[in-house]
Amino acid sequence: MLKKTIEIKSPRNAYGETLVELGALNKNIVVLDADLSCSTQTCKFQKAYPERFFNSGIAEQDMMCTAAGLATEGKIPFVSTFAMFATARCLDQIRNSICYPKLNVKIVATHGGVTVGEDGASHQALEDISYMRSIPDICVIVPADYNEVKQVVKYASEIYGPVYIRIARTNLRSVFDDDYKFNPERAVKVCAGSDVTIITNGETLYDVISCAQMLKDRGISAEVLHVPVVKPFLAASDVIESAKKTGVVITVENHSIIGGLGSAVCEVLSQNLPTRVLRIGTPDCFGQSGEQRSLLEFYGLTDSKLCETISRYLDKK
Repeated sequence: MLKKTIEIKSPRNAYGETLVELGALNKNIVVLDADLSCSTQTCKFQKAYPERFFNSGIAEQDMMCTAAGLATEGKIPFVSTFAMFATARCLDQIRNSICYPKLNVKIVATHGGVTVGEDGASHQALEDISYMRSIPDICVIVPADYNEVKQVVKYASEIYGPVYIRIARTNLRSVFDDDYKFNPERAVKVCAGSDVTIITNGETLYDVISCAQMLKDRGISAEVLHVPVVKPFLAASDVIESAKKTGVVITVENHSIIGGLGSAVCEVLSQNLPTRVLRIGTPDCFGQSGEQRSLLEFYGLTDSKLCETISRYLDKK
C-alpha cells in the first residue's frame, strides 16, 4: 500500500487526468471553471471535451448556480477554482443552491492552505474545511497524494450528492502505491505505535510520516492515522481505538486549528473517549506571503518542527 520509492507528482495533474478518464466513461460529466483552468488542470478536460467544458470567468457564484442547474438536468458537474474562492466567496450558493436541494455537484478546489505561498492571505484558504463541515449534506475529503486524488475523484463521480474535495497546489511526495484502495469509512494506519497517535490528512501526511521516524529515534513510538474523509467522520472507530491504546492524540493539518480535522477529532473523542488532544495547524490568524516551505516551517508543519513540538508536548504531559 505504501510507496517504497520517492516520487514527486502533482495532485492537480491527477485531478485533470482523472476528469478526462471519467469523461470518456460518462457523457453526463461536465466541468466548470472560473478562469483558472490551467492552474486547476481542468484544461485537460477542456481539450478533450470542449463541448462539455464551461469557463464561467471570474464569476464563481454564478458558476456554482450554473452547476446546480446542470445537476437538475441529470448532469454531473465538477466545479473548480482556488479553495478560497470556491468556499468563502460561494458559501451562500453552495449552501442554498447545491446542498439544501442535495444536488449532485462535485466541488474540487485547489490551492488550499498556506502553501498557496506568495499570493498571501487573500488567496490562502485556512478556513475552507470548517466552512464545508458546517453545511449539511456535503461530503468533505482531503486526499494526500497523486494516487489518492485519482481514487477520490472517481469515488466522487460514483456517489450521489454534494462533495467537496480539497487539493494542494504543491507537487507532493507519493505516499501510496498503485495497490492502495481508498476507503471512505476507515482511517489508514500508516505507522503503528504505542506512545502517541498522530492524525493528519492532505499534504501534511508525508511530513508526519517523516516526523514519526524522528520521534522513533528519540524513543517515542508514534501511530500515524491518515483520515482523508473529514465529513461524514466515518473513521471515528479507528480514531477511538488508537486513542484508547496511546492515551494522547495530536492532529496536524494545513488549515486553521478551528473547525477542521482537529475539531472533528476532538468532537468524536469528547463524546466517546475523553482524551488529551493537541491540535497543530495555523492558529486563529490570517496567512501571510512567503515561499511554500518557509510558511510550513513558520507554522510548525514541517517534519522537524512537528518533532520538536510533539516531543515538548509529551514531556509536559
